[in-house]
Amino acid sequence: MLAYFKSPEEAEGVAKKLQALRVADLSIDRFSAYPGGELNDTMHPLTGDIVSLTSMTQNASLTNRSAGILGAVDPSASGMSDGRQDGLEGRDILLTVVLDENIFDQAMSIIEGAGGFV
Repeated sequence: MLAYFKSPEEAEGVAKKLQALRVADLSIDRFSAYPGGELNDTMHPLTGDIVSLTSMTQNASLTNRSAGILGAVDPSASGMSDGRQDGLEGRDILLTVVLDENIFDQAMSIIEGAGGFV
C-alpha cells in the first residue's frame, strides 16, 4: 500500500498502529518533484547565491537558471494553490506498507481514519 500524509508525525502514528497488525514491512519517506533534501543550510535571501525561488522554498538543488525558472512556476514554490482537487495537494510524506491481504481492510481503515490518502 502507498499512503500519503501531510506530516511525518501523522505517518508515524499510523505506522505504530499498523505494526500492531503485524505488517511484513513499512517505511516512511519524504518525496519531492525536485532534487535536493531538507533545508539544512541557512541563507540570507539578499546576499546568498540563489538559483531560483524553488531553491529557497523547497531546497531544490537546481543546476541552472532555466531549471530554476521552470521550478518557480510550481504552485508549491510560491505557496499559492493551483486549485487541484485530487487529494494529494500538500502531501509529501509517503508511507509504504507491505502486508498480508487478510489485514488489508483493517489497514485501510487505520490509514483513512488518520487522514491518509491511499
